[in-house]
Amino acid sequence: MPQTEQNEAPASATFLNLPEEKQQRVYRAALHEFAAHGFGSASSNRIARALGIAKGSLFQYFGNKERLFHYVFDRVTGQFAEPLRTVREATHDAPLGARIRAALLAVSSFLDTHPEVYRLYTRMLFQESFPLREKLLSQIRSLSTKYWRSLVEDAKFRGELRQDVDTEAAVFFIDALMDRFFQARTLPYMDTGFGLHDDSRLDSCIDALVSCIERGLTKPC
Repeated sequence: MPQTEQNEAPASATFLNLPEEKQQRVYRAALHEFAAHGFGSASSNRIARALGIAKGSLFQYFGNKERLFHYVFDRVTGQFAEPLRTVREATHDAPLGARIRAALLAVSSFLDTHPEVYRLYTRMLFQESFPLREKLLSQIRSLSTKYWRSLVEDAKFRGELRQDVDTEAAVFFIDALMDRFFQARTLPYMDTGFGLHDDSRLDSCIDALVSCIERGLTKPC
């Protein structure tokens, strides 16, 4: 689990000793608050009221709002990574294009089910500054590029990629494309007419993107 800058776990032992159901309730209430209002405008009072607990209990669990945010960030990161890990394992022997397509579909399904997870990320990315913002965003990019690098290296090992393709350039290209994909999928104003925000066009849009990747990176037929 990522640590705070002071190398302390975000949550106290008191909180971690609570039943998982109670931990989940706190997580969901805090995620809703941070996703709706961002870090700066998020209210510990509103979170406590939503949970029906005293505000002092939140401070007993986390110490301050920053550590509560870090706890939410840790759980969000783990949630987001789970469908990607599943796809990576299930498609290990598939071509690069098929693996990318499966990852896009899996994450799209996840975002449809957990819209507040990505809403929190876009608030971090676009809307405000808060403690350790750069560090947390860098951590997200590091996890993302690590994932795509594993797929690119597998494809290179199998001889799918052209010899002149630079691994790090390919990873950067795919990661940047995927980040933009998820923005367009969840934010209508970022779609710019491509159609990703339209559920009925999702498959055809993914096919077009994967085709561009395959033509640019893989060996010609």
